[in-house]
Amino acid sequence: MIIIYSLTSLRRYRRIIPNDIAAHLFKPLINRDLCNMNAPVSLDDLNQEQRLSVTLDDNMNALILAGAGSGKTRVLIHRIHYLVSEKNYHLDSILAVTFTNKAANEMRERLGDLLLRPIGRMWVGTFHSLAHRLLRAHATEANLSPTFQILDQQDQYRIIKRLMKENGIDEAKFPIRKVQWFINQQKDEGIKPIDIDAGYNFFIKQSAKVFALYETHCQVNDLVDFAGLLVKSHELLKNNASLLEHYQRQFKHILVDEFQDTNTVQYQWIKLLRTENNHIFCVGDDDQSIYGWRGAKIENIQKIEQDFQPIKVIKLEQNYRSTGNILSASNALITNNQNRLEKSLWTESGDGDLIDVYNARTETEEAQHVVGVINDAFNQGQNLGESAILYRSNAQSRVFEEALIKRHIDYRIYGGLRFFERAEIKDAMGYVRLVENQNDNIAFERIVNFPARGIGLATVEKIRAYSVENQSSLFQSSIAIVDTLPTRAANALKSFIEMIGSIDDDTKHLILSEKIDGILVKSSLMDHYANDKTDKAGSKKENLDELVSAAGQYTHDEENEMSETQGFIALATLDTSGESNQQNRDCVQLMTIHSAKGLEFPRVFLVGMEEDLFPSRQSKDEPHLLDEERRLCYVGMTRAMKKLHLYYADKRFLHGQSFYSMPSRFLEEIPDAFLNHFKSPHKDYSDSASRESFGKRQTIVAISSSPYSIGQTVKHAKFGFGTILNYEGSGDAARVQVKFSKAGTKWLITSYANLEIA
Repeated sequence: MIIIYSLTSLRRYRRIIPNDIAAHLFKPLINRDLCNMNAPVSLDDLNQEQRLSVTLDDNMNALILAGAGSGKTRVLIHRIHYLVSEKNYHLDSILAVTFTNKAANEMRERLGDLLLRPIGRMWVGTFHSLAHRLLRAHATEANLSPTFQILDQQDQYRIIKRLMKENGIDEAKFPIRKVQWFINQQKDEGIKPIDIDAGYNFFIKQSAKVFALYETHCQVNDLVDFAGLLVKSHELLKNNASLLEHYQRQFKHILVDEFQDTNTVQYQWIKLLRTENNHIFCVGDDDQSIYGWRGAKIENIQKIEQDFQPIKVIKLEQNYRSTGNILSASNALITNNQNRLEKSLWTESGDGDLIDVYNARTETEEAQHVVGVINDAFNQGQNLGESAILYRSNAQSRVFEEALIKRHIDYRIYGGLRFFERAEIKDAMGYVRLVENQNDNIAFERIVNFPARGIGLATVEKIRAYSVENQSSLFQSSIAIVDTLPTRAANALKSFIEMIGSIDDDTKHLILSEKIDGILVKSSLMDHYANDKTDKAGSKKENLDELVSAAGQYTHDEENEMSETQGFIALATLDTSGESNQQNRDCVQLMTIHSAKGLEFPRVFLVGMEEDLFPSRQSKDEPHLLDEERRLCYVGMTRAMKKLHLYYADKRFLHGQSFYSMPSRFLEEIPDAFLNHFKSPHKDYSDSASRESFGKRQTIVAISSSPYSIGQTVKHAKFGFGTILNYEGSGDAARVQVKFSKAGTKWLITSYANLEIA
């Protein structure tokens, strides 16, 4: 019997037949026909610049400046396909570096589809996965055992904590997370403990000491952390000339995606592998460099032309994602960054709608308006999943979640948890619930030893046993057995019981926001999270502050049988099943702008466009940080495919306080030709509603016989947006004092200033 298989059918059956059988049946064909066959390259779906990039001379280095939505992934994959199929390079001679495992897997799959065959053990992956592969292959040369262990962040944290305790370093003065961040920052820069000059900085001195202890511990115990994978793989190649030469010969072509996000060690790693006999193909966009806070060096992509000479620079400027108006507005914004590699995105898809800019009174109204627009679009047949709400800080999600819940609209927090599902919020609400209801066993279990107060598992088990036997709550059981415990355990439990009673007595007559603020302070939760210095710069404490703000804005239904506190607890626990968080459901997407990188949505709402929020207060005095904030705004705007909405509020609750806000300077940098301006229909500048401006109490009052009011937002043709602080004089001699977001505070004669009411 003769069986004839086409190559197409062979590939199909190869995927479903077990590997051992397939290897026996198909080995001759696979070896002879399949693995040596290269599918022809098709360039029909590429534009001129993409084709030029893909078919570039294989003896050239290249920097592909790929703007947002310009098809950079397609170019990368087609370039590899071209090198293999048209230039006959073996897959093993190509090194392809991505920044996420998802991107690496996508590249493998799409490349396999183009080549019509599996790509095997081709060197494609993230920096960390490739470094790990290298170290496993050459563990002995790297002074590691073949079975070395990789530390994750939690493992690293526990080791640092133990080393600090053993060496008498007070974690209250030197928070473990902050020390951990310091260590990883040094390693990303390729800095060793011995190279650190602490000077008179005691924190750096102690952190460097821990760093040295940690490195010794890892070396003795054959451990490597994430940052260490890159450091050790770089040292391996640098210190072994023959090994370095081997890989320099093997990798004829080195392709790197998202080059603008490389850190110091990653750049040195690539630079070390490159010689005159192999070639670099870098793809990136300096306008989308938004990870400086985690070590990315934007200057890496800016110095490629000097370090990898000779090099061909190709700009991918045709955008396949957004409308013309969105791109024109984004281009205008990003040109305000001075030190950038110039490019200008364009599209053939038409101008599309203007960008809507909405001026709300408060963040609550901002959220209500956004959700209203989404609801109207849904009623007109648009899927909920087509809308994304992007914000600068995670804490901003809370008001939008509340508005969505009230409208019964499904949503999903992308890359994070819902506000009331975050651990620090659950901890806080645990205290609120137990103070409100001492029979709440779930709340008791969560907070009885958090923050740690010496109530161990043995004590908790005794409480549980008494509770079951006597059918009493855990809190009441604690009171019943406290005097039967050993002295140390008894004192710890007694202190907890007394603390709950004291909080109840001290807060029962306070308004809701003051009550919750008091609970956070008296329970020591606020201090605990204030000292938890993570790489997110105090986001947990920020979320606790936002909880106080939420309580201050909570409107209780007086006809509800629940108390105000019980109503707020119900709001916090509403819709916690997680069903609407499922990715396969049609739901509104909520995320930080950082999380939105690489994504796209038909309709985008970019909210909180105010000074001190976006750009952040921390960035305003540092030009390089302000530039990164502008790039972040650019990334947010270019996520929109068809419709972009920009929002700012006059007044916003931040960190538990009400602040008067000024519109973001980024709004000023977008020409009005691309914008539709909308104001809250409820805005009234003549009222006497109290506002806080930059932490100071202000009152909006009308200026007699004048269209202006103190506290009012105005716009000047030269100075931009500002807030009226004071006035004097009358008639043609009348002057107003205005605080501008960029130009500072100025006195202006109203008859000449031509101020526009914003």
